[in-house]
Amino acid sequence: MAAGACDVRLYNIIILGLAFMFIFTAFQTCSMVEKTVLDSVGKSNNDTNNTFTGNGYTSLGIIYGVFSVSNWAAPSFVSYVGPKLSMIIGAVLYLLFILSFLKPMEWALYLGSALVGFGAAILWTAQGATLTINSDTETVSRNSGIFWALLQCSLLFGNMYSYFVFKSKSEVTDKERTDLFIGLSSAAVLGIICLFLIRKKRTSDAENLVNLNSSGSQGADTALSALKRSFQLLKTKEMIYLSFAFAYTGLELTFFSGVYGTCVSHNLHFGTERNGLLGLSGIFIGVGEILGGGLFGLFGKRTNTHGRDPIVLFGYLVHMVAFFLIFLNMPTNSSLVDSAEATYIESNKYVALVCSFLLGMGDSSFNTQLYSLLGYMFPEDSAPAFALFKFVQSIAAAAAFAYSIFLNLQWTLLILVITGTVGQYCFSVIEWSSSHSLHNGYVSID
Repeated sequence: MAAGACDVRLYNIIILGLAFMFIFTAFQTCSMVEKTVLDSVGKSNNDTNNTFTGNGYTSLGIIYGVFSVSNWAAPSFVSYVGPKLSMIIGAVLYLLFILSFLKPMEWALYLGSALVGFGAAILWTAQGATLTINSDTETVSRNSGIFWALLQCSLLFGNMYSYFVFKSKSEVTDKERTDLFIGLSSAAVLGIICLFLIRKKRTSDAENLVNLNSSGSQGADTALSALKRSFQLLKTKEMIYLSFAFAYTGLELTFFSGVYGTCVSHNLHFGTERNGLLGLSGIFIGVGEILGGGLFGLFGKRTNTHGRDPIVLFGYLVHMVAFFLIFLNMPTNSSLVDSAEATYIESNKYVALVCSFLLGMGDSSFNTQLYSLLGYMFPEDSAPAFALFKFVQSIAAAAAFAYSIFLNLQWTLLILVITGTVGQYCFSVIEWSSSHSLHNGYVSID
């Protein structure tokens, strides 16, 4: 019976990872090319009457702004509706956003951005609950690594396609945009189908699984208690410390998913290859994410024994190296406009791609260990805990997209260096504390 339970749980983790791989093949590729694509709307046809003024950074800022606010309602929504149905609803909202790029209209872009912000909140809160339900203290690190590696495969497929579509093109034509987003929409549909295939745990599995909430009650009372528990967790010292690490993951998410790709495509030193390099950059970020997620998942049991902070420290150092190389290799105003401005070293596309790989590797280091730590520390409050993670992460991401509209690259990098240093330190404090004592479902650091 135990072996069968393990099989069902592992099956669910793999299907969950595949579903998110397809959904985020669509969304992450979209977010990386959004500003470049929208900047090209109408230009390819020399349409002097084109009135489209939608901005990719503004759209992404709306997504993460609504995402951050919606995370307060997400635990109640997931508790009332259930994790599986919540993920399906969230995924459908992602699909609607992707479809809006087939015929870009400013009102549809910003409305879709708001909808996907809400969809993201319920999707990720339900994902955290599903991961925890199908894990125990022995498998949570392994399952986090498996999920993360499958999720980040999304960066390979969509960006590989965008590379071949945009290769040697200085502008994105309407046909190329349409072909790309039909393909991305199809991937999102496949992800929704996968979510329907997630199986319910058997009653006999219950003693080895973690419940979505400690009371086990259903309906409106459970939804209200989930909201109350979110506020209670936010006041704990553990969440206050971890919030600095959460915030850093939001800032660097904005950087690698939106800003860095824009810098690559705006770097005129790369010539006609620059839009093609945008797709290659996403692929190398994905390779770093997959390698990191797979590696840290394989060594999940060791991290439970020896601590997660060495992996987070590794990710921090990798990111610092990447930020320094980007500072040397990219024009300081390339995050805002096409630029041939002089750089500290001669702009090199291979250095740019190495930096992409390092950004992905460092991101996987932080996120896999945060997933593992939250599942380990808050087994009976998984929905509120993961919702708070996404709340802080998304509000930081929204703030980053807001300042990315006007800040030059070097100031963005400085913010990342400072917040990364603080976030890594705070994670280490909580990890050290959690390895020494667990009290009442969460760790005390008094």
